[in-house]
Amino acid sequence: MSQQQETLIEFPCRFPIKVMGVRTEDFAQIIHDITLQHAPDFTASDLEMRVSKNGNYLSVTVTINAVSKQQLDTLYLAFTGHPAVKVVF
Repeated sequence: MSQQQETLIEFPCRFPIKVMGVRTEDFAQIIHDITLQHAPDFTASDLEMRVSKNGNYLSVTVTINAVSKQQLDTLYLAFTGHPAVKVVF
């Protein structure tokens, strides 16, 4: 099966990924650094943050210039493998 048949996403494209974790001083920086490892053209202006209603969690949305399904899969694995991350979608 070719890569084209594995996904309905047409690459390259802008692709947002939301990552949630416990609100700590360095959570956004952790997400920024992981993203930069897998999307070298990523910049801080492509990062949005939102604090949960009670202030305990932080949601960070990163929007990358996705070039392949493999890139997205690797990035999702990097996020979900980090102990500070609770949910990725």
